[in-house]
Amino acid sequence: MKTSSVLELSDIKKIAAAAEAEAANHQWNVTIAVVDNGGHLLWLQRLDGAAPVSAHIATSKARTAALGCRESRLYEEMINGGRTSFLSVPAIDGLLEGGVPIMKNGLCLGAVGVSGVKSTEDVQIAKAGIAALGL
Repeated sequence: MKTSSVLELSDIKKIAAAAEAEAANHQWNVTIAVVDNGGHLLWLQRLDGAAPVSAHIATSKARTAALGCRESRLYEEMINGGRTSFLSVPAIDGLLEGGVPIMKNGLCLGAVGVSGVKSTEDVQIAKAGIAALGL
């Protein structure tokens, strides 16, 4: 039997604070979502000026990254490369860049999803949040 790490509230708060600081530093109005390894929402933060729909998109991106244990960008690339059958995959619908898994010792602990600016900027914010954990 394996022992695995889990995200605790203090970890989630570190991620959220660092992601918010990265967004604020660039004056980006985004929503930040953090989920556990099962894709369950643990934190949702819509910054002032972020579009209401970004709350749905950020959560979906995070869920997709957590369930797949990979960046959501990879699914977008597969679809754009012609593998459109991925559009029918059940339980994941955030098939856009902006979801980043939180990995430790090869295991996925959860993910961060961001929505509201360019997808590469969404990833920049998510990765800044994850970096706060020092993994």
